[in-house]
Amino acid sequence: MASPKTSSAAPADSRDPIREDTLPDPQAPPVYDDDNANGKKKSNKFLQLLRVASTRLRDQAKPEVVIGAPPTLLQQFKSVIFMSWLNLLLVFIPLAWAFHFAKLDNTLIFVFSFIAIIPLAQLLAYSTEELSTRVGQTLAGLINATLGNAVELIVAIIALTKCELQIVQSSLVGSILSNLLLVLGMCFFAGGTKFAEQGFAFSASQINTSLLTLSVIAVLLPAAFHLALHDIPTDSNSTALNTALKNEGTDILAISHGVALILLFIYLCYLVFQLFSHKSLYDETNPDNLHASTAYSPRGPKNSALRARLRHPFHSSEKTNGLATTSSGNEMVGSPRAEEHEMTVPSSPNADAEQGRTAQVEEEEEGEHTPELSVLFTVILLVAVTVLVAITAEFLVDSIDELTNTGAISKEFVGLILLPIVGNAAEHVTAVTVSVKDKLTLSLGVAVGSSIQIALFVIPFIVTLAWILGKPLTLLFDPFESIVLFLAVLTVNYVVQDGKSNWLEGMILMCLYIICAVVFWYYPGSNIADSITSGCDNIPS
Repeated sequence: MASPKTSSAAPADSRDPIREDTLPDPQAPPVYDDDNANGKKKSNKFLQLLRVASTRLRDQAKPEVVIGAPPTLLQQFKSVIFMSWLNLLLVFIPLAWAFHFAKLDNTLIFVFSFIAIIPLAQLLAYSTEELSTRVGQTLAGLINATLGNAVELIVAIIALTKCELQIVQSSLVGSILSNLLLVLGMCFFAGGTKFAEQGFAFSASQINTSLLTLSVIAVLLPAAFHLALHDIPTDSNSTALNTALKNEGTDILAISHGVALILLFIYLCYLVFQLFSHKSLYDETNPDNLHASTAYSPRGPKNSALRARLRHPFHSSEKTNGLATTSSGNEMVGSPRAEEHEMTVPSSPNADAEQGRTAQVEEEEEGEHTPELSVLFTVILLVAVTVLVAITAEFLVDSIDELTNTGAISKEFVGLILLPIVGNAAEHVTAVTVSVKDKLTLSLGVAVGSSIQIALFVIPFIVTLAWILGKPLTLLFDPFESIVLFLAVLTVNYVVQDGKSNWLEGMILMCLYIICAVVFWYYPGSNIADSITSGCDNIPS
């Protein structure tokens, strides 16, 4: 009896244990390697984020219209040459260069270089606009603002390498003032000559003013730190105060470096917000984002009030027993026939013409856009103009010292008023042109967006670059300049908070800029930063 059991058990024991273990059990739960699984999940998430980012970038880079074939090379040269009458001022480029190398009068070198940069800035704007037609609207506004600030960035870098710290600071603050007051004011005024009221993306404008307020606070804090430190009563027994006063320059320099890095991070967040997460807020084609523009009525304010009551009947009047009365109870329209006439107010010829122009523009947008320049020609033009601007700007900066040493004009006025006018010529022309075409959101993107880029990118970038080069550039701006900048941002904040504009608001901003220019003509400047950091002499390069 034992032998059969032994023989029957032998086959069971003779199974291959290696093969048995390698066979998976279909009823057993799957077993994963935790490290490999986590690695795969992380890599999948990263790849997914890359796909989403690349998709959104492609969407931003996709033009809104179909781009036709580029013209011939000869036609492209003709387009550049006859682009604007400002090209006549290009003759001042060789004059400025000749006067510089001949070491003639510095006043003439400054004047010729100043005039020569104006058509170069216009060429930058022209090539930027050609490049913007090949991308989406949001990215186009970003490109316009970025390349529009190329002149300011070049001038600031050249002045930094020559350790003209006062010129660097005043030119950047003046550029923000010029964009917020002069450029934006002319946009509102130019658009207001054609439209009684223009609407723009109010949500985006509120975010932009918040960013500008943040940047002004970053500029004011070092000045507040300096003033507060010197307002403390001096006590010989206060070791901490004496140490703080002794190390004030080093401390403000360290504060500026830290704040500059934070501002650059905020600017990066702003780009993500504008281009990816909340790009719909910057879309002027979305009717939920902006108020509709109102054309002028040939019948005067009375007809405009009629249309306003027709658009908002419950807000403007109450109808009782066939009578239309105001909220105070005064009778406005007394018969059904009058009401019928009110409901059938004919549209003005200007409104009909405007509708026709709008329909024509929509047809052009739906059709094919023929570019004036090819992509390669545009890039070459951008590079060539940038090089010319850099060389001419260097001659311009070199002549400032001799010009201001005569006492006829101060560095403060040159940096705050004159240089920003040249640097903002591109934004000025672009913003005013599109505001007349009832694209005020794009004008704000150029004017206010350019100010944000200077405040959140150019200024902290220059401070960081100075840190790398060993130059003592800080965020301690002139206190008077900082106060004027704060008042300008405050005024713009009040003007744009309702999402509408008119010509009077534009006139207010322009007149405020003229007031600032008159004040800065007589203001000599304090140059606190150089006195604290001892200038560039004691800083290793």
